[in-house]
Amino acid sequence: MAVWDDLVGQERVKEQLAAAAQDADALVTAEEPGSVVPESAPESMSASRMTHAWLFTGPPGSGRATAARAFAAALQCVSPDRALGGAPGCGFCDGCHTALVGTHADVEVVRTDVLSIGVKETRDLVRRASMSPAGGRWQVIVLEDADRLTEGAGNVLLKAVEEPAPRTVWLLCAPSIEDVLPTIRSRCRLLTLSTPATSAVADMLMRRDGIEPAAATAAARATQGHIGRARRLATDERARARRAAVLKLPLRVDDIGGCLKAAQELIDAAGEDAKQVAEEVDTKETEELRAALGAAAGTGGRLPRGTAGVMKELQDRQKRRSTRTQRDSLDLALTDLTGFYRDVLALQLGTAAELANEDVRDSVERIAAGSTPERTLRRIEAVIACRQALDRNVAPLLAVEAMTAALRAG
Repeated sequence: MAVWDDLVGQERVKEQLAAAAQDADALVTAEEPGSVVPESAPESMSASRMTHAWLFTGPPGSGRATAARAFAAALQCVSPDRALGGAPGCGFCDGCHTALVGTHADVEVVRTDVLSIGVKETRDLVRRASMSPAGGRWQVIVLEDADRLTEGAGNVLLKAVEEPAPRTVWLLCAPSIEDVLPTIRSRCRLLTLSTPATSAVADMLMRRDGIEPAAATAAARATQGHIGRARRLATDERARARRAAVLKLPLRVDDIGGCLKAAQELIDAAGEDAKQVAEEVDTKETEELRAALGAAAGTGGRLPRGTAGVMKELQDRQKRRSTRTQRDSLDLALTDLTGFYRDVLALQLGTAAELANEDVRDSVERIAAGSTPERTLRRIEAVIACRQALDRNVAPLLAVEAMTAALRAG
């Protein structure tokens, strides 16, 4: 299995990254004593298809983080086949395997479970990036949420991207080029991924997760090619139940009481998701930190003097993670709702577009018959306005209540 196998529907991107990895391998090989360098090897970084900073962009679910991690693995490939002209990125060697599973000493993958990445965390990354590889071929920093950098953090990162260490590679991921500071994106090589075809996502679910063809196709169609959501929908019964509840909402906003009740249920479901994450992660984190700080069992679990600040920092981080989990859960529900009204509009306009929500066609047809395309567009705008309000940190319940009232008015 090559490192690129999980990168679905992105053939052009695969080709570019594979070519860059081959040049990167040749550049490192040229520095090794007694090595045989291919005649086609580039003489310098500027003459190669490799560069020190990359920006992966694409819509949610397109696989931009998957592409970055696969490239990181290819850069660390130590397969003997490379000496025989084989391309790096075999997927089996120690370099590829450890990079893909997250244990390679020279591959740092950064993903945040809070709302933003601050200056302190970014400075730590920059310090890490200034070091030479511990044993691998490159020092690789994968920043999966570059769009969550605060302005101050972005300015800290800029210097490192401008003048990286000789064997350091920055791989930044963001939904769009506009989500990254202009000064940073101008110093990166841009790779734009597209939403993969439904058939490609369904094939991946069948091949990698053993999902039955009908279920795989239904999940891929329902999520409109979003790889992560499709896998979750196909494998998680709770995810299917939550989606089913969201898709009933358009039929429940006939009066103000129904609007308010539906809004509260959406908020409660998002809160339940946050609580579930807390139960799975927070308790373990807290126990591990207390043990590391030396909270002895015979002292009633009392922490040693001077460590309360460390525990408070963990609690603050857990609180921020809970907020993000709730926002992400709400955003997912609003995405499903947008898809529902998109299907309504497709029926009203008589287009040949495939319905994403074929499993609730009766509900889609009922809403389509009882309204007009103009009302459907206003409802889609109401959902978009709710997402924008949440991005501006409007109180979630107020934002969702305003949306459900607008859906009723149409």
